Amino acid sequence: MSSSWTKEFKIICQRLTFRLVEVVSYALFWLVYHGSGEKMPAIENLLLLDSASALAHKIRTRKVTSVEVVKTFIDRIKEVNPILNCVVDERFNEALEDARKVDEFIQSGNKSVQDIEKDTPFLGVPFSTKDCIQVKDLSQTAGLYCRRNVKAKEDADTIRLMRQAGAIPFAITNVSEVCMWWESSNTVYGRSNNPYNTNHIVGGSSGGEGCLLAAAGSPLGIGSDIGGSIRMPCFFNGIFGHKPSKGIVSNHGQHPYPPEELEGFLGIGPMSRYAVDLLPTLRIIAGKNVDKLQLDKKVDIRKIKFYYMEDDGGSATVSPVHPEIKKVLHKAVLHLDKAYGVKAQKIHIRKMKNSAPIWFAKMKTKNGPAFSEHLLDCKGSVNVYWELLKWHIGMSNHTFTGLITALIENWGIKYGSEHHSYLVDQCSQLYQELETFHVWSTKIFLNSINLAALRILFVSSSNIIQD
Repeated sequence: MSSSWTKEFKIICQRLTFRLVEVVSYALFWLVYHGSGEKMPAIENLLLLDSASALAHKIRTRKVTSVEVVKTFIDRIKEVNPILNCVVDERFNEALEDARKVDEFIQSGNKSVQDIEKDTPFLGVPFSTKDCIQVKDLSQTAGLYCRRNVKAKEDADTIRLMRQAGAIPFAITNVSEVCMWWESSNTVYGRSNNPYNTNHIVGGSSGGEGCLLAAAGSPLGIGSDIGGSIRMPCFFNGIFGHKPSKGIVSNHGQHPYPPEELEGFLGIGPMSRYAVDLLPTLRIIAGKNVDKLQLDKKVDIRKIKFYYMEDDGGSATVSPVHPEIKKVLHKAVLHLDKAYGVKAQKIHIRKMKNSAPIWFAKMKTKNGPAFSEHLLDCKGSVNVYWELLKWHIGMSNHTFTGLITALIENWGIKYGSEHHSYLVDQCSQLYQELETFHVWSTKIFLNSINLAALRILFVSSSNIIQD
């Protein structure tokens, strides 16, 4: 039996096994979660449908007060949160007091509307953030039971910059355990539910944030992303988000904080109901690095080359891309052609099928804590097998997905092993292959997994691909 035939047979077995698991899982999930769940209350106050930028304009031009805006969003949270379970902590009274001070300042006339817009572009606008980014005196559990009583002692850099821009923090949103899963559920606060179908999930780890924004419970949010934690919730909840290039936005004030080797993977970025709010928010949270982004430079879409893939290249253990998602991708390609005369080029990058194993390999560090240690906030290590037994009788302080993640890591590749080195090398080769298409810088790579980013392009075409 040749080695190539053996390899092919192994792949076929993997595909068949995965498809069997997929079919059984789909059937079980359908039995438990079919239907649309509890309906969301209708939006009655039209302020809830304004962008953060529009609200800021109305506040500084005295068309509406900051108190009115903040109270409107507080009332909406009180209305939807019993259904969605997306807000886990709040400073509603303090936010209203901040809003009163904003209104007094605007009424004083000590500063022109133009100067207010320049110096504090989001003056009087409430915003939310996830339960792993510090907001002084509010929850910062990162979804960990052992941190259930932890309150932040100071603001994260991004929160401080948002406050300086006049924005008012008022709510903390739910995350997955250790912020490392695509479902925002933990044993501290429970599971967040999708506002479009409350039987469905919201993505993670910024899932509570995405959920709240989609439900019109907040006009603007701050999320973070190391492997899709902004991008997936935006996709799941139909909102907009952006993960900035590494080194642009400070990660100070996040928990857990990654080892030095992984710091470049982690990024804090804006999330919003409207694409128009992404650029001004990024301008604020980038701080002193904002000049690196050339955010005021106009972009001519006709001069950008677009490439797209319909799938991940053929991984044996990844579900096929849903036909509806492919249909949306093709609509995006057609739109580029009809609206801008841009011909997107379909490509096939074979090494992309190894993207998941490559990512897990790149997340390995030489001396960094294991996931089983993160589950105890690096104050020991979880006995995964014992906790799995406890989970089956409802006695564990950890989620099933958290424990399975730790188990997979224990069973998985080891740092510095031959397979680890192979996958790291595959990453370098994948990077080089992408460079042949000039995917980086002035080119855009479209795929079915990142369709949330496509929506930004069509709504705010002059504000895309700045960094």
